[in-house]
Amino acid sequence: MRIAFVAANRENMPDAVIPLGLLYVMESAPPHHERILIDLCFEADPLEHLTARLAGFRPDLIALGMRNIQSNDYAHSERNLIWYDRCVATLRRVSNAPLVVGGGGFTVMPAALMRRLRPDFGIAGEGERPFARLLELLEAGVASSDGLRQIPRMHFFDPDNGELVSVPEAGSFQKLDELAAPDRSILDRRYFSEYGTDSVQTKRGCPLGCRYCTYPRLEGRALRQRDPARVVDELFAAREGQPDLKHVFFVDAVFNLPARHAKQICREMIRRGYNVPWTAYANPIGFDAELADLMREAGCAGLEIGSDSGCDAILARLRKGFSTQQIRAIHRKCVAAGLPDCHAFLLGTEGETLADVRRTLDFVTDLDPYAAILMVWTDDQEALGSEANDGNHAPAEARREVRESILELLRAAKDDFPRWIIPPVGTNFDARLFARLRRRGLTGPLWQHLQRKGRDLPGERVRRLFHGA
Repeated sequence: MRIAFVAANRENMPDAVIPLGLLYVMESAPPHHERILIDLCFEADPLEHLTARLAGFRPDLIALGMRNIQSNDYAHSERNLIWYDRCVATLRRVSNAPLVVGGGGFTVMPAALMRRLRPDFGIAGEGERPFARLLELLEAGVASSDGLRQIPRMHFFDPDNGELVSVPEAGSFQKLDELAAPDRSILDRRYFSEYGTDSVQTKRGCPLGCRYCTYPRLEGRALRQRDPARVVDELFAAREGQPDLKHVFFVDAVFNLPARHAKQICREMIRRGYNVPWTAYANPIGFDAELADLMREAGCAGLEIGSDSGCDAILARLRKGFSTQQIRAIHRKCVAAGLPDCHAFLLGTEGETLADVRRTLDFVTDLDPYAAILMVWTDDQEALGSEANDGNHAPAEARREVRESILELLRAAKDDFPRWIIPPVGTNFDARLFARLRRRGLTGPLWQHLQRKGRDLPGERVRRLFHGA
């Protein structure tokens, strides 16, 4: 079969991110299939490019990767969905080949997206094994309803009655060390020449129970760790194959959990002399001074910590599993080890009041991390225009009013905290700023390059900003 893999993501704020998941799925297709990657990230006229590549290749199957629904600033979800509408319309116009959709964005709300996009098949979650099984059925000409119902997390429309069928999860997951390494040689070189950053995964699954998080849906709760030696093998192979590589981001849900695995990877990097700077997501749970020191010695250039709130009551409601004291503790350990720490906060989550938001802003001010990212929460269902109140969410209008009040607070503070990144109001989140930093040769997460010196804000000034006092 001739299979066209379409990487449709065009998000490049603040970075263009390689389609790592789609590369893994490509490797799951047996080698007798002819495969091409059609990446739309950098194309000036992406749909024209897609049309030309499909017309020249004439695929027997098209696999469309949906990396995300929300944009990085949570402000353009509907725009992203319209983009995927246009992609599917182009695919249908140019080719009669069956269409299978998957990826992180699809997995967040597969049933809704099946109904909106109307692909032939959808695969939610980990895609390698289901995709390989789908290929077997298609190649044998037996992709019947009965056969498709045997593929976990497969979605399709029943040919007899048109009803959407969503096959449940089977409870077993891919063994990561059995997967072939992604082939980075087929990637557009601009990922490295313009952004200089690669993505590597050391594990899948997240056992944490954060109330809002989609990682368990994407990868499951069962932690599956890669052999540290194989991870470092991949790091060296990527460095040797990409002369423009200057930074690596570990895309695990949480790099430091479990701490033992993270320490093993760091020790292997140190032992073998790996020298490309890297960053990762981290969690205050299980983060000790030994790990901080090992990460720094292994070349870690900084951590992005999902702190989420400066209120213990909100942290408990979000089921984060840690307290504000533990946030302070990880900050102290990072400072002691010389690790820049960037803390991400989600403002306006379900049940959060404006008073809670003010307490979080006070907390961030007092914590004074290397950098802070402040996001205003939008539920994924709102991206699809769902106004329904199922009893678990506040009415949509009330959520919008709270968000606007939060944005007013952030607009008032944006000029006083130069190391705060506030995407919804454009503070330190601007295409011209990013381009200027790139021209200076700066790579990796751009929060690392913010002006370190900030204004001295006495308590009275903070009270006026956040409390109107």
